[in-house]
Amino acid sequence: MTTISTRPAGAVPYDDLAAALRGDLITPGDTRYDTARAVYNGMIDKHPAAIARCRDAADVVSCVRFGRAHALTLAVRGGGHNAGGLGVWDDALVVDLSLMRSTTVDPAHHTVRVDGGCTWGDVDHATVAFGMATPSGFLSSTGVGGLTLGGGIGYLSRRFGLTVDNLLSADVVLADGRLVTADESSHSDLFWALRGGGGNFGVVTSFTFRCHDIGEAGMIVGGPVLYDLADTADVMRWYRELLPALPEELSGWIALLTVPPAAPFPEDLWGRRCCGIVWCYTGPHAKADEVLDPIRTYGSPLLVGLHDMPFTVLQSAFDALYPPGLQWYWRADFFDEITDAAIDVHCRYGPQLPTGHSTMHLYPIDGATSRVPEDATPFAYRGGGWAGVIVGVDPDPANVGLITRWARDYWEQLHPTSAGGAYVNFLMSEGQDRVESAYRGNYDRLTRIKRRYDPDNVFHVNQNIRPAASER
Repeated sequence: MTTISTRPAGAVPYDDLAAALRGDLITPGDTRYDTARAVYNGMIDKHPAAIARCRDAADVVSCVRFGRAHALTLAVRGGGHNAGGLGVWDDALVVDLSLMRSTTVDPAHHTVRVDGGCTWGDVDHATVAFGMATPSGFLSSTGVGGLTLGGGIGYLSRRFGLTVDNLLSADVVLADGRLVTADESSHSDLFWALRGGGGNFGVVTSFTFRCHDIGEAGMIVGGPVLYDLADTADVMRWYRELLPALPEELSGWIALLTVPPAAPFPEDLWGRRCCGIVWCYTGPHAKADEVLDPIRTYGSPLLVGLHDMPFTVLQSAFDALYPPGLQWYWRADFFDEITDAAIDVHCRYGPQLPTGHSTMHLYPIDGATSRVPEDATPFAYRGGGWAGVIVGVDPDPANVGLITRWARDYWEQLHPTSAGGAYVNFLMSEGQDRVESAYRGNYDRLTRIKRRYDPDNVFHVNQNIRPAASER
């Protein structure tokens, strides 16, 4: 493997790149620079050499070719989060797609074409108007590109699979500056790698997804059911048995959380630590009461917040609670089951939630997701189970140590009960072993495809898949 060397930023003729772009080129000294370099995770403080805010695929091609010609580090930024803040990098040329936000829906064929800088809020706005959606995540502020390239676990995954299971094609700018379309029949090996292999293989300028009819013309039944924190062990044991037996039209993720001090939550619950499950039912409403009855009648809930709503409302319900700029520290794992030993750990660390934004989530991976073979895409943890994430979050940088210690200590106690690897979209900078364990037996194939499409590892500011040393 060879790696491109870098050169001092001051020696680079950025005026030439600026002249080639339809979008803007922002460099240090520009009044927009600090805003442009800021990312969702306020803990990340990187100072790139230049930020190219691209308007179209041609701008992306210009950036990649310019970066190669001048031996620059390239970082690629979509429209959303990224736990590790890998959309920016010190002294890099940032290829920023966040202005590329168009969507095109084809209702007759149930597809949507989405630019690489879109958020899922952009997509849901376009598709739910037609009563359709494609599996995505749990926040509408999440970027389409990052979530898709890592796999895409969301409310609709039990019924329709991961986001990558619904990807039909992608337009990709490769490391040599070519723009290609990858699908099942063209660049099929690249298409395989894009469905979970992260941003290692190029810059995706647009995605085309399959959409599905949901609920009643896009109206679903959803919302949280909250329980006293003291009931956590009983709720988790009930949930782990119930969830796999539920109809696939119903999904729910479980959390340890602090009730936000805001409507629509009752004031008497504000600031209270709870065990909660957020449910989403996308089947026919005539069957909703029957399907939801076990959920409404179990235990002694503090709140049963299940209501008819547009899918867009559920997808965006937590956006305001988690605006850009908060301090985030993430730790994650996959879990084949929620064991009694794991529940003991949750019961110890739930009462220690260090801040109101800090939380633990377990997202189900079963149903349609588990019917896809593990080697059909790079996303390998399909045997049924959960993707877990522990996040220490707070607005105040002074609390970084507090939230980091809590999340790290919690994870270290919980990790022995896990399946070993973690959802790549939840990784921070955790070392190469963690990247490889995220892909299990699919990693070697990814390295071979990386060698074919990016042998010099141009796209390495990511959860990096290193090119294979030789053809195998």
